[in-house]
Amino acid sequence: MAPFRFCEWIRRKEPIILYGDGNQTRDFTYIDDIARGTLEALKPLGYEIINLGGGNTPISINTMIEQLENELGEQAIIEYKPAISADMQDTAADITKACSLLGWTPMVSPYEGLSQTAQWHRSNSDWLDQVKL
Repeated sequence: MAPFRFCEWIRRKEPIILYGDGNQTRDFTYIDDIARGTLEALKPLGYEIINLGGGNTPISINTMIEQLENELGEQAIIEYKPAISADMQDTAADITKACSLLGWTPMVSPYEGLSQTAQWHRSNSDWLDQVKL
């Protein structure tokens, strides 16, 4: 959700409320990879908890914002707030079971996924203007 919202806030010139300094990292995963993994999980494996994610390729929130700015050709308006103590500084999915049980690994890098997301937002701006965030 963050890349979608951030693209829209940047595109609409609305402020991004950023809790912390933006150096916290997240393991972003492109929607096509999640959809493919979800379909793979339909295999009759019994009950298993399987993480789908970027596979330990975290990037900082600041890096994500910079890339989206470059892709959209717009400068983000960032309103910094104090970090929330319950938020993790860094997150990354352990996709070991997805690889071994499903044969699944992400195919789209976080950078490629952010680029495709920004391109989609540019191509669908008229429709997106009607979406309430």
